[in-house]
Amino acid sequence: MRVFFAFMALLIGVATPAASQTVADRSLGEGPFDRLVIRGATMIDGAGAPPSGPVDIVVEGGRIAQIVPIGAPGLPANEDRRPPAGTREIDAAGLYVLPGFINLHAHIHDQRTGQGVSPDYIFRLWLAHGITSVRELGNSRGAKWTADLAARSRRNEIDAPNIYPYPVFRGWSAGAVDSPAEARARIRTLKREGALGVKFFGAPEEILWAGLEEAKKQGLKTTMHHAQIDVAHANVLDTSARGLGSMEHWYGLPEALFDDKRLQNYPLDYNYADEQNRFEEAGKLWAQAAGPGSERWEYVIETLLEREFSIVPTFSIYMASRDWMRSRRAEWHDEYTMPSLWKFFAPDRNAHGSYWFDWGTEQEVAWRDNYQRWMMFINEYKNRGGKVGVGEDAGYIYSTYGFGFVQEMEMLREAGFHPLEVINAATLQGAKILGAADTIGSIQVGKQADLVVIKENPVANLKVLYATGHIKLSEDNKPVRAGGVDYVIKNGVVYDGAQLRESIKDIVKTAKDEKGIAPGPMPIVDFAPDN
Repeated sequence: MRVFFAFMALLIGVATPAASQTVADRSLGEGPFDRLVIRGATMIDGAGAPPSGPVDIVVEGGRIAQIVPIGAPGLPANEDRRPPAGTREIDAAGLYVLPGFINLHAHIHDQRTGQGVSPDYIFRLWLAHGITSVRELGNSRGAKWTADLAARSRRNEIDAPNIYPYPVFRGWSAGAVDSPAEARARIRTLKREGALGVKFFGAPEEILWAGLEEAKKQGLKTTMHHAQIDVAHANVLDTSARGLGSMEHWYGLPEALFDDKRLQNYPLDYNYADEQNRFEEAGKLWAQAAGPGSERWEYVIETLLEREFSIVPTFSIYMASRDWMRSRRAEWHDEYTMPSLWKFFAPDRNAHGSYWFDWGTEQEVAWRDNYQRWMMFINEYKNRGGKVGVGEDAGYIYSTYGFGFVQEMEMLREAGFHPLEVINAATLQGAKILGAADTIGSIQVGKQADLVVIKENPVANLKVLYATGHIKLSEDNKPVRAGGVDYVIKNGVVYDGAQLRESIKDIVKTAKDEKGIAPGPMPIVDFAPDN
């Protein structure tokens, strides 16, 4: 399991030497302003209300101070209703305004992970897709570094979303935690280092239960990737009974739905450390679980609802498993994916998530079936009142930061969510899962001014949220590219979407030039080795 242990050592941030890397001071964005006024927008409030407008929104001190209806659509604005001028104004007539998006599964990776990307590159991609808050679930630098970035971001000193640090707890890797006493000490250390929550990966029972109990005692939020090597004693019914607040991905959920076995039907020559083996068999898991309407299905849903358990499915991080060719050739790779990240994605037994050793039709067909069953559960859980949030887990498996978040929104739509439910999941539900719904997640007077302003209607077509936009026909029958966020506002600081996009493309172009890679489509497999 060398590959996965090495990955976990980096993610935990305890088993590798420190490295000097500076996150640049803020160079983009304007403000915050004493008084910012957004004029004439159609508002999608994130709380589930349908679009409404036009409205003027006033921001003072980084907070929403007023939301003022100024008339009826299709008619001139009622000037008597309009709030007084601001020190900065945005003409949003004909545009849509939404709450800033909340990415519940984020990693601030850097050169130490093999991706060779900087945090600044990642931050700009997130902002360019309207992401104003991220729940950071572990990186190679550790909790103190992440907490420092979070403080700098709150002070608007860096070009980054607001950061909620959830460092990793793992009971069997890097020698970090080997007993219940060490588990409790580790949780207390993470709290002192600035953690707001903890991401668990699993551990022997007594260690995991001690960690969860201590996290609750310390007032820390909890989530978990239910690693398959621990799921025999730690599926979602086990962990939620011990106080776990939410889950990532889907491991541990179908296992809770088994009614004729305790463990998945592993082939007799299975090896978890062989990642094609691992992900190929993972694509067959939901077919082994009890189906909709069964007694076991009902029991699991009702139990998780009673425990107010939250789910962050991260559909998008696995989507290449059902169509590797399509994910590999996504148009944004050419201008937005760093060449070092592209190389990291390529088939490689030494890179976590690069499991394309011989990926073919049989694997993809199994994964498509897997998604149908998985999506049915998530949609029903949402319909019955369960909290479902949006997270991307980008940086792996041909998922580029920011783009993966919009793909996740599209996949929730595929699962059966109405577009307004998708936006609600990406905003207010995310804020509730963070425990921050009093501050972020919807457009409401008194809340933080985290907003997305966009010309195209995302309810009609979520694709317009991609930095690459969407291609449609103009009125004179010509293909045109429309969409991309026009403005993203974080803590009252106004970022120009076009400027963010160009800055990212410049970063990628410079990296390509340094490696002698021609503009245009990325090489299918590889390029010249790093210097």
